[in-house]
Amino acid sequence: MQDAPVIPVIVLNDVAHAVPMARALLAGGIRMLEITLRTPQALACIEAIAREVPDAVVGAGTVRSKADAQAAASAGARFAVSPGYTSAVGQACRDAGLALLPGVATGGEIMAACEDGYTELKFFPAVQAGGVAMLKAWAGPFFDVKFCPTGGITLQNAPDFLALKNVVCVGGSWLVPSGTAEQGDWGRVTRLANETRGLGGFGR
Repeated sequence: MQDAPVIPVIVLNDVAHAVPMARALLAGGIRMLEITLRTPQALACIEAIAREVPDAVVGAGTVRSKADAQAAASAGARFAVSPGYTSAVGQACRDAGLALLPGVATGGEIMAACEDGYTELKFFPAVQAGGVAMLKAWAGPFFDVKFCPTGGITLQNAPDFLALKNVVCVGGSWLVPSGTAEQGDWGRVTRLANETRGLGGFGR
């Protein structure tokens, strides 16, 4: 979470796009890559990046089950991100050797994750679930918890989240805009990654 201000949330539909996309982000200083398990090609994309772009740290997003965790680890993922949290998912990721960034949207979910040893959490869907105001409210009772807000985060509102003391980074899909991969506009991805590096005082 402390490697860069943004963890890109990436949806890939073609394995051929995986390696050039990873290299473009890496060229812009972003190496933590979350490939969501939302397409049939996702695991193959993770495998290709893990094999051909060793300087990138590739992880799997949308991990919802033991089977997801096992498949992600087998593909070469080094971390997992879940949209919500259950103890079963937490244990599955530990068993698979995956660092987990668990998703939470309520105080009860935060408490459940903390009971299992997780104090660095993904707040999802951030904007829809209360945004900056919710994170400020949580700073009191959950003073020892750090968050990565994801969901509705843009280049424009990211600084508002990153200014909060309990926010370490954000998750966002704007680094790989829709259609960019199909157009092969990897230079745009690198430019967006470079712009992102300066958010929240990173890279300064």
